Formats: sequence, C-alpha cells, structure tokens
Amino acid sequence: MLLFSIFKVIHIIAGFTALLVFWLPIVTKKGGKAHVRSGWVYVIAMGAVAISALVMGIWRIGFDPDKTVESVAFAWFLIFISILSSATAWYGIRVLRYKNRKAAHRQPVDLLFPALLVASGAAMSLYGATIDFTLLTWFPFIGIFLGTTQLVYWLRPPGRKLHWWFEHLGGMLGCCIATITAFTVFGAPRLLGLSSVHPLVWFMPTIVLVPCSIGFSRYYHKKFNSSKSA
Repeated sequence: MLLFSIFKVIHIIAGFTALLVFWLPIVTKKGGKAHVRSGWVYVIAMGAVAISALVMGIWRIGFDPDKTVESVAFAWFLIFISILSSATAWYGIRVLRYKNRKAAHRQPVDLLFPALLVASGAAMSLYGATIDFTLLTWFPFIGIFLGTTQLVYWLRPPGRKLHWWFEHLGGMLGCCIATITAFTVFGAPRLLGLSSVHPLVWFMPTIVLVPCSIGFSRYYHKKFNSSKSA
C-alpha cells in the first residue's frame, strides 16, 4: 500500500507537470531552445506518468483486496494510457533520431512499441465490449490507429520531404491526447467533486485534438511548400 501511495504521488506531480507544459512546445519556435527544453520536460514527465500508471494499474488488478469490476476496468484503462503515452512519446523522439534515413527502419525496439500499442488496443477494446464499458470499448481504437501508422512509417522508405517533422508532430500530439484524456477521466472529476461524468466527456480530448493535429499538419505543409516556391 505504501508503494502504491508513493507511485500515486509521483503520478499526480508528473501528470500536472505534463498538463502545465504540454502546450509550450506547440506554440514556441520549432527547434528553438524553449521548444526543446519544454519538450524534454514534457517527455520526462510523461515517462514518469507512464511508469507510475503501469505500476498502479498492475497493483489494482493483482493486489488490491478491495478491487471491484469497475476499479479493475479503470486500472486496465490506466495501463493502456501508460502504453499509449510511452509509445507516442518514444515515437516522437525516435523519428528525430532517424530523420535522415532513406530506407525502411526495422530496429526491434522501434517496432515493439507500435506493435504493443496495436495489440493492447485490440485487447482493451474487446475487453471493454465484453464488460460493456464504453471508454474501454472505443478509446483504444486511437491506439490501434496510431500504432498502425507508426508501423507503416517505420517499415517503408520515407515518402516525402520533412517526413520526420510531421511524424514528430503527430507523435507528440498523440501523447497530448493521452495526457488530457487521463486527466479528464481521473483528475478532473476528483478536483470538481463529481462522482461521475458523461462518457462523451472522456472522448472530448480526442474529438478536439485529432482535428487540431490534422490542421497543424496541413498548415505546416502549406507553409513549407510556399517557402520552397518563394
């Protein structure tokens, strides 16, 4: 129980840190000091969030004497958020590391994360449908989609210039979705003293941020193309 409490404190501190800084890399000059430093603060915070979420989820499922069907379901969601946030953050970093690649990339560690994301997303969705839990049934589809697109990106030669830039953007925004969704599900109801919220609220970060991600990609695609033709 003491270990759970320690990881819970770590999770809360790291989670709020991630919530406070996640927007800074988005609005600051790309590649500048503020972007890089705030980005690393966010990645480190999300690493702590992912590890603590995994530990708490496992404890709740395997060792909590007072567990219920509902608490176990939320514990599985916590584990999936851990996988989603770590996989997207890792991807966002690694595409920069291999931005100059010309051929397919098959390093096992870089294929493991998206494969795990796809497999866990499918398993969580099936589990959610089995217990009739809306959040676990539908939210994991974003993990299946992101994991699949990551695998496709790694296993094919780059198809466009600045491919790494757009993949980095998509990876980190995917991590932001995990950050805000976790807060919406676990943090916000407790802060507001709510016993329950409408399931639609759980999906609001995805509903809002996915179009934002598409919009950012289109904006910068046009920006880069116009600068080349100028």
